[in-house]
Amino acid sequence: MPGRTRAGDIDGLRIVPANEASWDDLQAILTGTAGRCQCQRQRLGDRDWWYLPVAERGAILRAETHCDDPRATETIGLVGYLDDEPVAWCAVDRRSVYGRLRGSPVPWKGRTESRDDPDVWAIPCLVVRRGYRGRGLTYPVVAAAVSHARSRGAQAIEGYPMVTGGQEITWDEMSVGAVGPFLAAGFREVSAPTKRRRVMRLEFA
Repeated sequence: MPGRTRAGDIDGLRIVPANEASWDDLQAILTGTAGRCQCQRQRLGDRDWWYLPVAERGAILRAETHCDDPRATETIGLVGYLDDEPVAWCAVDRRSVYGRLRGSPVPWKGRTESRDDPDVWAIPCLVVRRGYRGRGLTYPVVAAAVSHARSRGAQAIEGYPMVTGGQEITWDEMSVGAVGPFLAAGFREVSAPTKRRRVMRLEFA
């Protein structure tokens, strides 16, 4: 099935479109700050997201992911399982749907392309469940997101990871991912709009 990925380099890891996962499994991954966000800040933009109660953010996410509906033809992300335990979430969708991304000047610095190009997809958020971090799970998850986007007609896909550089970081600020998994998946650096932020892109042509 398009979008389904078996991550053979980590024993016991499988990655599926979110509609093939249960809502309870996704919520087990989204704890702490991720649980409060419900992966809506990038989609809604800061203002709309800020004033929306968490329960309503969750309702939107559930409708968008179509969790518990394996026959759904659309979803907005992937869920990773390690030995059948839900461990990772990756948002991946058309770049144009991410209001915060479209409205921020940072990823567009020095770029003139249309922000509304429906053929370009994006990976704006990666979450690994507490207790499973530091195992390299984001590497196969990013690779799975690439396959997912490509199978749905994307011509290119972008990510906006951070360079750690030995600096002290928090997991929350790394929700965009680190550069390494994107490089491993074949992305190239497009720009470095800030000291730590990178815009990375993979063309499917």
